[in-house]
Amino acid sequence: MPYEYETDGAAIYKQSFRMIREESDLGRFDDEEETVAVRMIHAAGMVDLAQYIHFSEGFVPAARTALENGAPIFCDARMVSEGITRARMPANNEVICTLWADGIHDLAREMGNTRSAAALELWRPKLEGAVVAIGNAPTALFHLLNMLEDPNCPRPAAIIGCPVGFVGAVESKDALWEAQPVPCCIVKGRLGGSAITVAAVNAIGSRKE
Repeated sequence: MPYEYETDGAAIYKQSFRMIREESDLGRFDDEEETVAVRMIHAAGMVDLAQYIHFSEGFVPAARTALENGAPIFCDARMVSEGITRARMPANNEVICTLWADGIHDLAREMGNTRSAAALELWRPKLEGAVVAIGNAPTALFHLLNMLEDPNCPRPAAIIGCPVGFVGAVESKDALWEAQPVPCCIVKGRLGGSAITVAAVNAIGSRKE
């Protein structure tokens, strides 16, 4: 017998978001934060993710305004940059990942750091007012925080800091949350990753579920 299943894409999304709102504890989020959190939970397939999502005050408006004003989106990995729905960004925003740029291997060796961290050095010319989306590499988030310790370093408008993993992931996100050099969003603990990070960017940029 053929399998029976929902075939209407819009209905699938509608039912998914309804289930997330029914099963997740979203009470501590304001309306704008809730929209972003629901998309992140949807990407993870995990209603318990809500307790790990944290937004600093004013994060969503800061990131959204930056995107509406044409800010570029800097990504630590292609898994993040390729997941962003460019057609739904509000201002034809440039999506940039420099992980595979020429000379990154040599720069990483000179710095004594990972390629993910070294790649951020190429962000400086366009970093002012940008939106940063880090979903994979804790070293990238740590290096960004070190860069922002320099008062002469351009400052992004907002940071989505959700690297996933076991080594440095927890610590890098805790460091971002403690420092809050600009409005930010994190997923505390080891959880995170490209899909969750992409979901946050797409939710902020599109204003749609």
